[in-house]
Amino acid sequence: MRSATATDQLVGFGLVAFSLVLFVYYTLWIIVLPFIDSNHGIHQYFLPREYAVIIPVVAGLLLVLFIGVFIMITMWKSRKAAKKSD
Repeated sequence: MRSATATDQLVGFGLVAFSLVLFVYYTLWIIVLPFIDSNHGIHQYFLPREYAVIIPVVAGLLLVLFIGVFIMITMWKSRKAAKKSD
């Protein structure tokens, strides 16, 4: 078994840190912010609440699109390789 290089560990740490920051931001935005007065200064650091639904929906649609395109390309290449071997 090969051990991870320093670059792999750094990239992994960066991805985990980014995910943690995103999770904390989204949790504060959706769960905590509604209980804070709307004229409080902390609201300036967060997007409007409508985006709390729009952003995940768009991200999900893009994910499904990319998965579909990947499957389509893979099947097309497989069919092309099968025709070549005949």
